[in-house]
Amino acid sequence: MSNTQQATAGTISINGKDRYHEPAPAHIDVEEFRKVVISRRSVRKFTDKPIPQAVMDDCLDMALLAPCSSGLQPWEFYVVRTPSKKAKLVKACMSQLAAKTASELIVCVARTDRVEDFSRKMLREWPMPDVPTLVKRYYQLIPYNYAPGPLNSFAMVKNWSSDVCSSDLPVPRGPYTKAEVDLWAAKSTALACENLVLALRAHGYDSCMMEGFDEVRVRKLLKLEDAAFPVMVVGAGERADDGVFWPQVRFERELFVHEV
Repeated sequence: MSNTQQATAGTISINGKDRYHEPAPAHIDVEEFRKVVISRRSVRKFTDKPIPQAVMDDCLDMALLAPCSSGLQPWEFYVVRTPSKKAKLVKACMSQLAAKTASELIVCVARTDRVEDFSRKMLREWPMPDVPTLVKRYYQLIPYNYAPGPLNSFAMVKNWSSDVCSSDLPVPRGPYTKAEVDLWAAKSTALACENLVLALRAHGYDSCMMEGFDEVRVRKLLKLEDAAFPVMVVGAGERADDGVFWPQVRFERELFVHEV
């Protein structure tokens, strides 16, 4: 059986019930993946070679496949190509060399205002003939989970409810406030950004994930609403010979990995 056939989704019977079945593809080359991860560096200088449109599209498509909370995809990617806008974005990025020399500049934006719309969309576009009752209830209720309400009024009620319920059962703690909802969206968006830069590396191109930018200028440039905010700007292109400024530094593993 081929890898394609092995990865074909369908249904299987478990304990007399039909269940969705999506087998993992076989024979993924972990060493090639390791090469992508290890060779990904924050490249500060790029050549003037453009990234082919087909490559850029493929990388963005892979970014959109990132895991995300409740499947709600709270992200947007702005590929800034208009020369005047690109010049303003470079300036907003403090005129960093990684921004000035990048073939492509992509602003990765988190949004918190589409939870209700996307919950409805999820139910409309559910990929199976019937939406399970629990799934339907979940997406009917989840918008309230991410809505702090006027003056954080919902947040206070949810916080009180969690305190009451937690005496008997484990309960999710938040997000309650606008800041916590923003963090929720930023976490999923950051995962998509990682997909983007690894996809670029797999195609033979490099990137620099920039957090050093003037958020007010970037918001104005992209005309972002209050519920949308830039998480990072990714500069992308072909690595210059002197594009990596120094060897990578990683501290000892014991500082970060713990068994409990």
